[in-house]
Amino acid sequence: MLERRGSVVNLRAALGRVPAAAWMCALIAFLNGAAWSIITPPFQGRDEPAHFAYVQLLAETGTLPHTVASEQSGYSPEEALVLEGLRQEEIKLSPEIPAISSMSEQRTLMRDINEGLSRVGSGEVGVATSEPPLYYAIETIPYAMGAGNTLAQLELMRLAGALLAAITALLTFFFLREVLPGVPWAATVGAACVAVQPLFGFMSGTLNPDTMLYAVSAAVFLCLARGFRRGLTRNLAVATGVLIAAGFLTKLNFVGLAPGVFAGLLLLGVREARSRGRGALQSPAIAAGIGASPVLLYVLVNGLSNHPTLGSASGGTLSFTNGSIFHEISYIWELYLPRLPGMVHYFAGVFTLRDIWFNRFVGLYGWIDTQFPDWVENIALVLAAAIALLCGRELIIRRKTLRSRLPEVAIYAAMGIGVLLLVGAASYSSRIATGGVEGFGDPRYLLPMLPLLGAVVTLAVRGAGRRWAPATGAVILVAFLAHDIFSQLQVIARYYG
Repeated sequence: MLERRGSVVNLRAALGRVPAAAWMCALIAFLNGAAWSIITPPFQGRDEPAHFAYVQLLAETGTLPHTVASEQSGYSPEEALVLEGLRQEEIKLSPEIPAISSMSEQRTLMRDINEGLSRVGSGEVGVATSEPPLYYAIETIPYAMGAGNTLAQLELMRLAGALLAAITALLTFFFLREVLPGVPWAATVGAACVAVQPLFGFMSGTLNPDTMLYAVSAAVFLCLARGFRRGLTRNLAVATGVLIAAGFLTKLNFVGLAPGVFAGLLLLGVREARSRGRGALQSPAIAAGIGASPVLLYVLVNGLSNHPTLGSASGGTLSFTNGSIFHEISYIWELYLPRLPGMVHYFAGVFTLRDIWFNRFVGLYGWIDTQFPDWVENIALVLAAAIALLCGRELIIRRKTLRSRLPEVAIYAAMGIGVLLLVGAASYSSRIATGGVEGFGDPRYLLPMLPLLGAVVTLAVRGAGRRWAPATGAVILVAFLAHDIFSQLQVIARYYG
Protein backbone atom coordinates (compact mmCIF):
# COMPACT_ATOMS: atom_id res chain seq x y z
CA MET A 1 0.00 0.00 0.00
CA LEU A 2 2.82 2.37 0.89
CA GLU A 3 4.59 1.53 -2.38
CA ARG A 4 1.44 2.38 -4.35
CA ARG A 5 1.09 5.70 -2.57
CA GLY A 6 4.75 6.41 -3.21
CA SER A 7 4.32 5.72 -6.91
CA VAL A 8 1.32 8.08 -7.08
CA VAL A 9 3.29 10.81 -5.30
CA ASN A 10 6.23 10.34 -7.66
CA LEU A 11 3.92 10.51 -10.68
CA ARG A 12 2.30 13.70 -9.42
CA ALA A 13 5.70 15.21 -8.75
CA ALA A 14 6.88 14.32 -12.26
CA LEU A 15 3.75 15.81 -13.84
CA GLY A 16 4.18 18.90 -11.69
CA ARG A 17 7.63 19.46 -13.18
CA VAL A 18 6.23 19.62 -16.71
CA PRO A 19 6.33 23.28 -17.83
CA ALA A 20 3.04 25.02 -18.51
CA ALA A 21 4.25 25.72 -22.07
CA ALA A 22 4.52 21.96 -22.70
CA TRP A 23 0.94 21.37 -21.54
CA MET A 24 -0.20 24.25 -23.75
CA CYS A 25 1.44 22.73 -26.82
CA ALA A 26 -0.19 19.39 -26.04
CA LEU A 27 -3.60 21.03 -25.58
CA ILE A 28 -3.28 22.89 -28.88
CA ALA A 29 -2.41 19.66 -30.68
CA PHE A 30 -5.39 17.86 -29.13
CA LEU A 31 -7.84 20.64 -30.00
CA ASN A 32 -6.47 20.82 -33.52
CA GLY A 33 -6.86 17.08 -34.03
CA ALA A 34 -10.36 17.19 -32.52
CA ALA A 35 -11.33 20.02 -34.90
CA TRP A 36 -10.08 18.04 -37.88
CA SER A 37 -12.01 14.97 -36.66
CA ILE A 38 -15.24 16.96 -36.88
CA ILE A 39 -14.43 18.73 -40.15
CA THR A 40 -13.43 15.60 -42.08
CA PRO A 41 -16.55 13.59 -43.05
CA PRO A 42 -16.78 10.00 -41.73
CA PHE A 43 -14.51 7.55 -43.58
CA GLN A 44 -12.95 10.30 -45.75
CA GLY A 45 -9.59 9.94 -44.01
CA ARG A 46 -6.86 7.91 -45.71
CA ASP A 47 -7.88 4.23 -45.74
CA GLU A 48 -10.30 4.75 -42.83
CA PRO A 49 -12.75 2.01 -43.89
CA ALA A 50 -9.94 -0.57 -43.79
CA HIS A 51 -8.65 0.62 -40.41
CA PHE A 52 -12.18 0.66 -38.95
CA ALA A 53 -12.74 -2.88 -40.24
CA TYR A 54 -9.51 -4.02 -38.52
CA VAL A 55 -10.62 -2.56 -35.16
CA GLN A 56 -14.12 -3.98 -35.56
CA LEU A 57 -12.82 -7.47 -36.38
CA LEU A 58 -10.45 -7.40 -33.40
CA ALA A 59 -13.14 -6.11 -31.02
CA GLU A 60 -15.94 -8.41 -32.18
CA THR A 61 -14.01 -11.65 -32.68
CA GLY A 62 -10.69 -11.24 -30.89
CA THR A 63 -8.88 -12.42 -34.03
CA LEU A 64 -6.44 -10.70 -36.38
CA PRO A 65 -7.25 -10.13 -40.06
CA HIS A 66 -6.04 -12.55 -42.69
CA THR A 67 -5.94 -12.80 -46.45
CA VAL A 68 -9.06 -14.39 -47.95
CA ALA A 69 -8.92 -16.10 -51.36
CA SER A 70 -12.06 -14.33 -52.52
CA GLU A 71 -13.08 -11.16 -54.29
CA GLN A 72 -15.74 -10.57 -51.63
CA SER A 73 -15.28 -7.43 -49.53
CA GLY A 74 -13.79 -8.10 -46.10
CA TYR A 75 -15.84 -5.40 -44.38
CA SER A 76 -18.73 -6.37 -42.13
CA PRO A 77 -22.29 -6.03 -43.51
CA GLU A 78 -22.91 -3.22 -41.01
CA GLU A 79 -19.88 -1.18 -42.12
CA ALA A 80 -20.61 -1.83 -45.80
CA LEU A 81 -24.17 -0.52 -45.40
CA VAL A 82 -23.01 2.61 -43.55
CA LEU A 83 -20.41 3.30 -46.25
CA GLU A 84 -23.14 3.00 -48.85
CA GLY A 85 -25.38 5.39 -46.89
CA LEU A 86 -22.51 7.89 -46.70
CA ARG A 87 -21.85 7.48 -50.46
CA GLN A 88 -18.24 7.05 -49.41
CA GLU A 89 -16.98 5.43 -52.62
CA GLU A 90 -18.79 7.98 -54.77
CA ILE A 91 -17.43 10.98 -52.84
CA LYS A 92 -13.81 9.96 -52.36
CA LEU A 93 -11.40 11.07 -55.09
CA SER A 94 -14.22 13.17 -56.63
CA PRO A 95 -13.81 16.79 -55.46
CA GLU A 96 -16.89 17.83 -57.44
CA ILE A 97 -19.14 15.61 -55.29
CA PRO A 98 -19.90 16.98 -51.78
CA ALA A 99 -20.64 14.96 -48.66
CA ILE A 100 -24.23 14.04 -47.89
CA SER A 101 -26.20 16.97 -46.45
CA SER A 102 -29.95 16.61 -47.16
CA MET A 103 -32.42 15.47 -44.53
CA SER A 104 -33.45 12.47 -46.63
CA GLU A 105 -29.82 11.32 -46.86
CA GLN A 106 -29.42 11.78 -43.10
CA ARG A 107 -32.54 9.72 -42.40
CA THR A 108 -31.33 6.96 -44.72
CA LEU A 109 -27.97 6.95 -42.98
CA MET A 110 -29.52 6.74 -39.50
CA ARG A 111 -31.71 3.86 -40.65
CA ASP A 112 -28.62 2.06 -41.95
CA ILE A 113 -26.80 2.58 -38.63
CA ASN A 114 -29.72 1.10 -36.68
CA GLU A 115 -30.30 -1.78 -39.11
CA GLY A 116 -28.68 -4.26 -36.71
CA LEU A 117 -26.63 -6.11 -39.32
CA SER A 118 -23.67 -8.34 -38.50
CA ARG A 119 -20.47 -6.63 -37.38
CA VAL A 120 -18.24 -9.51 -38.51
CA GLY A 121 -16.72 -9.57 -41.98
CA SER A 122 -14.71 -12.13 -43.89
CA GLY A 123 -11.49 -11.45 -41.97
CA GLU A 124 -9.69 -9.44 -44.64
CA VAL A 125 -9.49 -5.67 -44.16
CA GLY A 126 -7.86 -4.46 -47.35
CA VAL A 127 -4.67 -2.42 -47.10
CA ALA A 128 -4.64 -2.74 -43.29
CA THR A 129 -4.49 -6.55 -43.32
CA SER A 130 -0.70 -6.77 -42.97
CA GLU A 131 -0.36 -4.10 -40.26
CA PRO A 132 0.67 -5.02 -36.67
CA PRO A 133 -2.10 -5.05 -34.05
CA LEU A 134 -1.02 -2.67 -31.24
CA TYR A 135 -2.74 0.49 -32.48
CA TYR A 136 -5.92 -1.38 -33.38
CA ALA A 137 -6.01 -3.11 -29.99
CA ILE A 138 -5.91 0.28 -28.26
CA GLU A 139 -8.66 1.59 -30.53
CA THR A 140 -10.99 -1.22 -29.42
CA ILE A 141 -11.50 0.80 -26.20
CA PRO A 142 -13.23 3.80 -27.85
CA TYR A 143 -14.92 1.33 -30.20
CA ALA A 144 -16.56 -0.34 -27.21
CA MET A 145 -17.50 3.05 -25.76
CA GLY A 146 -19.44 3.83 -28.95
CA ALA A 147 -22.15 1.35 -27.95
CA GLY A 148 -22.69 -0.11 -31.40
CA ASN A 149 -23.21 3.19 -33.26
CA THR A 150 -20.74 3.16 -36.17
CA LEU A 151 -20.42 6.93 -36.47
CA ALA A 152 -20.07 7.41 -32.71
CA GLN A 153 -17.43 4.70 -32.61
CA LEU A 154 -15.51 6.31 -35.47
CA GLU A 155 -15.57 9.75 -33.83
CA LEU A 156 -14.39 8.38 -30.48
CA MET A 157 -11.56 6.53 -32.23
CA ARG A 158 -10.64 9.73 -34.05
CA LEU A 159 -10.50 11.58 -30.72
CA ALA A 160 -8.08 8.93 -29.50
CA GLY A 161 -5.90 9.98 -32.43
CA ALA A 162 -6.17 13.61 -31.27
CA LEU A 163 -4.95 12.47 -27.85
CA LEU A 164 -1.96 10.80 -29.53
CA ALA A 165 -1.31 14.12 -31.29
CA ALA A 166 -1.15 15.81 -27.90
CA ILE A 167 1.40 13.23 -26.74
CA THR A 168 3.44 13.81 -29.91
CA ALA A 169 3.51 17.58 -29.33
CA LEU A 170 4.44 17.09 -25.67
CA LEU A 171 7.32 14.75 -26.53
CA THR A 172 8.48 17.08 -29.31
CA PHE A 173 8.61 19.92 -26.76
CA PHE A 174 10.91 17.91 -24.50
CA PHE A 175 13.02 16.76 -27.46
CA LEU A 176 13.59 20.37 -28.52
CA ARG A 177 14.43 21.43 -24.96
CA GLU A 178 16.92 18.55 -24.83
CA VAL A 179 18.74 19.12 -28.12
CA LEU A 180 18.46 22.94 -28.23
CA PRO A 181 18.51 24.11 -24.59
CA GLY A 182 20.09 27.52 -25.22
CA VAL A 183 16.84 29.47 -25.78
CA PRO A 184 14.02 27.54 -24.04
CA TRP A 185 11.17 29.71 -25.30
CA ALA A 186 12.27 29.15 -28.93
CA ALA A 187 11.71 25.42 -28.41
CA THR A 188 8.15 26.27 -27.36
CA VAL A 189 7.62 27.96 -30.73
CA GLY A 190 8.94 24.87 -32.52
CA ALA A 191 6.65 22.50 -30.60
CA ALA A 192 3.64 24.80 -31.06
CA CYS A 193 4.26 24.93 -34.83
CA VAL A 194 4.29 21.12 -34.89
CA ALA A 195 1.02 21.11 -32.91
CA VAL A 196 -0.77 23.19 -35.57
CA GLN A 197 0.89 21.68 -38.64
CA PRO A 198 -2.22 20.99 -40.79
CA LEU A 199 -1.27 17.66 -42.37
CA PHE A 200 -0.39 16.37 -38.90
CA GLY A 201 -3.71 17.74 -37.62
CA PHE A 202 -5.65 16.12 -40.46
CA MET A 203 -4.05 12.73 -39.87
CA SER A 204 -4.57 13.05 -36.09
CA GLY A 205 -8.27 13.68 -36.70
CA THR A 206 -8.74 10.45 -38.62
CA LEU A 207 -8.53 6.74 -37.78
CA ASN A 208 -5.04 5.71 -38.86
CA PRO A 209 -2.10 3.90 -37.17
CA ASP A 210 0.18 6.68 -38.43
CA THR A 211 -1.05 8.80 -35.49
CA MET A 212 0.43 6.36 -33.00
CA LEU A 213 3.58 5.98 -35.08
CA TYR A 214 4.14 9.75 -34.81
CA ALA A 215 3.91 9.59 -31.02
CA VAL A 216 6.20 6.55 -30.71
CA SER A 217 8.74 8.11 -33.10
CA ALA A 218 8.79 11.35 -31.09
CA ALA A 219 9.40 9.33 -27.93
CA VAL A 220 12.30 7.48 -29.57
CA PHE A 221 13.83 10.78 -30.71
CA LEU A 222 13.57 12.06 -27.14
CA CYS A 223 15.20 8.94 -25.65
CA LEU A 224 18.12 9.15 -28.06
CA ALA A 225 18.54 12.87 -27.35
CA ARG A 226 18.67 12.18 -23.61
CA GLY A 227 21.12 9.36 -24.20
CA PHE A 228 23.49 11.64 -26.11
CA ARG A 229 23.31 14.42 -23.53
CA ARG A 230 23.04 12.49 -20.25
CA GLY A 231 24.24 8.99 -21.05
CA LEU A 232 22.29 5.81 -21.74
CA THR A 233 21.33 4.63 -18.26
CA ARG A 234 19.75 1.23 -17.57
CA ASN A 235 16.28 2.76 -17.10
CA LEU A 236 16.56 4.84 -20.27
CA ALA A 237 17.74 1.77 -22.18
CA VAL A 238 14.69 -0.24 -21.04
CA ALA A 239 12.36 2.64 -21.98
CA THR A 240 14.00 2.97 -25.39
CA GLY A 241 13.74 -0.77 -26.02
CA VAL A 242 10.04 -0.80 -25.10
CA LEU A 243 9.40 2.12 -27.45
CA ILE A 244 11.24 0.41 -30.30
CA ALA A 245 9.15 -2.71 -29.74
CA ALA A 246 6.01 -0.56 -29.68
CA GLY A 247 7.07 1.00 -32.97
CA PHE A 248 7.40 -2.39 -34.66
CA LEU A 249 4.00 -3.39 -33.26
CA THR A 250 2.34 -0.15 -34.40
CA LYS A 251 3.08 0.13 -38.12
CA LEU A 252 5.40 -1.52 -40.62
CA ASN A 253 6.81 1.89 -41.59
CA PHE A 254 8.79 1.94 -38.34
CA VAL A 255 11.24 -0.32 -40.17
CA GLY A 256 12.51 2.83 -41.91
CA LEU A 257 13.51 4.44 -38.62
CA ALA A 258 14.93 1.27 -37.08
CA PRO A 259 18.43 1.20 -38.71
CA GLY A 260 19.17 4.73 -37.54
CA VAL A 261 17.83 3.96 -34.06
CA PHE A 262 19.96 0.82 -33.66
CA ALA A 263 22.99 2.72 -35.02
CA GLY A 264 22.34 5.36 -32.37
CA LEU A 265 22.29 2.72 -29.64
CA LEU A 266 25.56 1.28 -30.94
CA LEU A 267 27.15 4.72 -31.03
CA LEU A 268 26.01 5.47 -27.49
CA GLY A 269 27.42 2.14 -26.32
CA VAL A 270 30.82 2.74 -27.94
CA ARG A 271 30.99 6.25 -26.49
CA GLU A 272 30.16 5.05 -22.99
CA ALA A 273 32.54 2.10 -23.27
CA ARG A 274 35.48 4.44 -23.88
CA SER A 275 35.02 6.03 -20.48
CA ARG A 276 33.40 3.28 -18.40
CA GLY A 277 34.63 0.07 -19.96
CA ARG A 278 32.84 -2.76 -21.72
CA GLY A 279 30.20 -2.94 -19.01
CA ALA A 280 28.64 0.17 -20.55
CA LEU A 281 27.64 -1.92 -23.57
CA GLN A 282 24.99 -3.66 -21.48
CA SER A 283 22.53 -0.74 -21.71
CA PRO A 284 22.44 -0.52 -25.54
CA ALA A 285 22.30 -4.33 -25.69
CA ILE A 286 19.25 -4.31 -23.40
CA ALA A 287 17.54 -1.63 -25.51
CA ALA A 288 18.30 -3.44 -28.78
CA GLY A 289 17.23 -6.80 -27.39
CA ILE A 290 13.90 -5.55 -26.08
CA GLY A 291 13.28 -3.54 -29.25
CA ALA A 292 14.01 -6.38 -31.65
CA SER A 293 12.11 -9.02 -29.66
CA PRO A 294 8.73 -8.60 -31.47
CA VAL A 295 10.38 -9.01 -34.87
CA LEU A 296 12.45 -12.02 -33.79
CA LEU A 297 9.41 -13.67 -32.19
CA TYR A 298 7.30 -13.05 -35.29
CA VAL A 299 9.99 -14.51 -37.57
CA LEU A 300 10.36 -17.55 -35.28
CA VAL A 301 6.62 -18.24 -35.18
CA ASN A 302 6.32 -17.96 -38.97
CA GLY A 303 9.37 -20.15 -39.49
CA LEU A 304 8.00 -22.91 -37.24
CA SER A 305 4.60 -22.78 -38.98
CA ASN A 306 6.08 -22.77 -42.53
CA HIS A 307 4.67 -19.29 -43.25
CA PRO A 308 6.58 -16.49 -45.04
CA THR A 309 9.27 -15.03 -42.79
CA LEU A 310 7.51 -11.68 -42.37
CA GLY A 311 4.00 -13.01 -42.81
CA SER A 312 1.74 -11.06 -45.16
CA ALA A 313 4.26 -8.23 -45.14
CA SER A 314 6.75 -10.40 -47.02
CA GLY A 315 5.05 -9.70 -50.29
CA GLY A 316 3.79 -6.26 -49.42
CA THR A 317 5.15 -2.74 -49.37
CA LEU A 318 8.43 -3.73 -47.77
CA SER A 319 9.63 -5.67 -50.79
CA PHE A 320 12.92 -4.32 -52.11
CA THR A 321 13.51 -6.98 -54.74
CA ASN A 322 10.94 -6.35 -57.46
CA GLY A 323 12.45 -5.36 -60.79
CA SER A 324 16.05 -4.35 -61.50
CA ILE A 325 18.08 -3.13 -58.51
CA PHE A 326 19.55 -0.36 -60.69
CA HIS A 327 16.08 0.76 -61.74
CA GLU A 328 14.95 0.71 -58.11
CA ILE A 329 17.89 2.85 -56.99
CA SER A 330 17.26 5.25 -59.87
CA TYR A 331 13.58 5.46 -59.00
CA ILE A 332 14.21 6.17 -55.31
CA TRP A 333 16.82 8.81 -56.18
CA GLU A 334 14.52 10.57 -58.64
CA LEU A 335 11.62 10.47 -56.18
CA TYR A 336 13.50 13.06 -54.10
CA LEU A 337 16.39 14.46 -56.18
CA PRO A 338 17.10 15.59 -59.77
CA ARG A 339 17.83 12.81 -62.24
CA LEU A 340 21.49 12.02 -62.91
CA PRO A 341 22.89 11.14 -66.37
CA GLY A 342 22.25 7.52 -67.28
CA MET A 343 19.21 7.14 -65.07
CA VAL A 344 15.82 6.06 -66.40
CA HIS A 345 13.48 9.07 -66.61
CA TYR A 346 10.66 8.05 -64.27
CA PHE A 347 9.13 11.47 -63.59
CA ALA A 348 9.21 13.33 -66.90
CA GLY A 349 8.06 16.91 -66.51
CA VAL A 350 7.82 16.63 -62.71
CA PHE A 351 10.14 18.29 -60.21
CA THR A 352 9.49 15.72 -57.51
CA LEU A 353 10.92 17.64 -54.56
CA ARG A 354 8.59 20.57 -55.29
CA ASP A 355 5.61 18.99 -57.07
CA ILE A 356 5.25 15.85 -54.95
CA TRP A 357 6.79 16.49 -51.55
CA PHE A 358 6.60 20.22 -50.89
CA ASN A 359 3.28 21.03 -52.57
CA ARG A 360 1.58 18.00 -51.04
CA PHE A 361 3.02 18.84 -47.64
CA VAL A 362 1.52 22.32 -47.96
CA GLY A 363 -1.88 20.72 -48.36
CA LEU A 364 -3.18 17.32 -49.41
CA TYR A 365 -6.26 16.17 -47.56
CA GLY A 366 -9.12 13.71 -47.85
CA TRP A 367 -8.28 10.80 -50.13
CA ILE A 368 -5.41 12.79 -51.70
CA ASP A 369 -8.01 14.84 -53.57
CA THR A 370 -8.06 18.24 -51.83
CA GLN A 371 -5.18 20.60 -52.50
CA PHE A 372 -4.45 24.34 -52.49
CA PRO A 373 -4.13 26.36 -55.72
CA ASP A 374 -0.65 27.06 -57.09
CA TRP A 375 -0.40 30.61 -55.71
CA VAL A 376 -0.77 29.37 -52.13
CA GLU A 377 2.01 26.85 -52.67
CA ASN A 378 4.23 29.63 -54.11
CA ILE A 379 3.72 31.80 -51.02
CA ALA A 380 4.44 28.79 -48.80
CA LEU A 381 7.67 28.18 -50.74
CA VAL A 382 8.87 31.73 -50.00
CA LEU A 383 8.11 31.33 -46.28
CA ALA A 384 9.78 27.91 -46.17
CA ALA A 385 12.88 29.33 -47.88
CA ALA A 386 13.06 32.13 -45.28
CA ILE A 387 12.84 29.60 -42.44
CA ALA A 388 15.53 27.47 -44.09
CA LEU A 389 17.86 30.48 -44.48
CA LEU A 390 17.44 31.50 -40.85
CA CYS A 391 18.04 27.91 -39.76
CA GLY A 392 21.20 27.77 -41.89
CA ARG A 393 22.41 31.06 -40.40
CA GLU A 394 22.07 29.68 -36.88
CA LEU A 395 23.93 26.50 -37.82
CA ILE A 396 26.78 28.54 -39.28
CA ILE A 397 26.96 30.72 -36.17
CA ARG A 398 27.01 27.61 -33.95
CA ARG A 399 29.28 25.58 -36.23
CA LYS A 400 31.72 24.73 -33.45
CA THR A 401 28.92 23.26 -31.36
CA LEU A 402 27.56 21.52 -34.45
CA ARG A 403 30.93 19.87 -35.13
CA SER A 404 31.08 18.55 -31.59
CA ARG A 405 27.62 17.01 -31.99
CA LEU A 406 28.01 15.64 -35.51
CA PRO A 407 27.61 11.97 -34.42
CA GLU A 408 24.23 12.78 -32.84
CA VAL A 409 23.13 14.79 -35.89
CA ALA A 410 24.25 11.92 -38.15
CA ILE A 411 21.97 9.51 -36.25
CA TYR A 412 18.94 11.77 -36.71
CA ALA A 413 19.85 12.09 -40.38
CA ALA A 414 20.16 8.31 -40.69
CA MET A 415 16.68 7.90 -39.22
CA GLY A 416 15.30 10.37 -41.74
CA ILE A 417 17.11 8.77 -44.68
CA GLY A 418 15.82 5.36 -43.61
CA VAL A 419 12.25 6.64 -43.80
CA LEU A 420 12.89 8.14 -47.25
CA LEU A 421 14.38 4.89 -48.53
CA LEU A 422 11.49 2.83 -47.18
CA VAL A 423 8.89 5.12 -48.78
CA GLY A 424 10.80 5.10 -52.06
CA ALA A 425 11.13 1.31 -52.08
CA ALA A 426 7.43 0.90 -51.30
CA SER A 427 6.56 3.34 -54.08
CA TYR A 428 8.72 1.44 -56.56
CA SER A 429 7.16 -1.89 -55.55
CA SER A 430 3.71 -0.38 -56.07
CA ARG A 431 4.74 0.82 -59.51
CA ILE A 432 6.01 -2.65 -60.49
CA ALA A 433 2.97 -4.42 -59.04
CA THR A 434 0.41 -2.20 -60.76
CA GLY A 435 2.29 -1.49 -63.97
CA GLY A 436 1.50 2.20 -63.44
CA VAL A 437 3.39 5.17 -64.77
CA GLU A 438 4.63 6.01 -61.28
CA GLY A 439 4.18 4.94 -57.69
CA PHE A 440 3.08 7.25 -54.92
CA GLY A 441 4.48 10.03 -52.82
CA ASP A 442 2.51 10.97 -49.73
CA PRO A 443 4.14 13.37 -47.24
CA ARG A 444 2.21 11.83 -44.33
CA TYR A 445 4.76 9.01 -44.40
CA LEU A 446 7.45 11.56 -43.47
CA LEU A 447 5.63 12.85 -40.38
CA PRO A 448 7.45 10.46 -38.01
CA MET A 449 10.23 13.04 -38.41
CA LEU A 450 8.08 15.84 -36.95
CA PRO A 451 10.57 16.48 -34.09
CA LEU A 452 13.12 17.45 -36.74
CA LEU A 453 10.65 19.93 -38.23
CA GLY A 454 10.30 21.44 -34.77
CA ALA A 455 14.11 21.64 -34.54
CA VAL A 456 14.30 23.50 -37.88
CA VAL A 457 11.73 26.05 -36.68
CA THR A 458 13.53 26.47 -33.35
CA LEU A 459 16.86 27.06 -35.09
CA ALA A 460 15.21 29.53 -37.47
CA VAL A 461 13.86 31.56 -34.54
CA ARG A 462 17.29 31.62 -32.92
CA GLY A 463 18.88 32.46 -36.27
CA ALA A 464 17.01 35.75 -36.36
CA GLY A 465 19.25 37.06 -33.58
CA ARG A 466 18.48 38.10 -30.03
CA ARG A 467 16.77 41.34 -31.07
CA TRP A 468 14.49 39.95 -33.76
CA ALA A 469 13.96 36.41 -32.44
CA PRO A 470 10.69 37.11 -30.52
CA ALA A 471 9.09 38.87 -33.49
CA THR A 472 10.31 36.14 -35.86
CA GLY A 473 8.95 33.41 -33.62
CA ALA A 474 5.57 35.14 -33.48
CA VAL A 475 5.44 35.55 -37.27
CA ILE A 476 6.36 31.90 -37.91
CA LEU A 477 3.78 30.64 -35.40
CA VAL A 478 1.05 32.86 -36.85
CA ALA A 479 1.96 31.63 -40.35
CA PHE A 480 1.65 27.98 -39.23
CA LEU A 481 -1.66 28.71 -37.50
CA ALA A 482 -3.05 30.54 -40.53
CA HIS A 483 -1.96 27.63 -42.72
CA ASP A 484 -3.88 25.26 -40.45
CA ILE A 485 -7.05 27.38 -40.39
CA PHE A 486 -7.12 27.88 -44.16
CA SER A 487 -6.47 24.16 -44.64
CA GLN A 488 -9.55 23.41 -42.56
CA LEU A 489 -11.57 25.92 -44.58
CA GLN A 490 -10.32 24.28 -47.77
CA VAL A 491 -11.60 20.90 -46.58
CA ILE A 492 -14.92 22.41 -45.48
CA ALA A 493 -15.34 23.95 -48.92
CA ARG A 494 -14.47 20.64 -50.59
CA TYR A 495 -17.04 18.59 -48.72
CA TYR A 496 -19.74 21.09 -47.77
CA GLY A 497 -19.37 24.01 -50.19
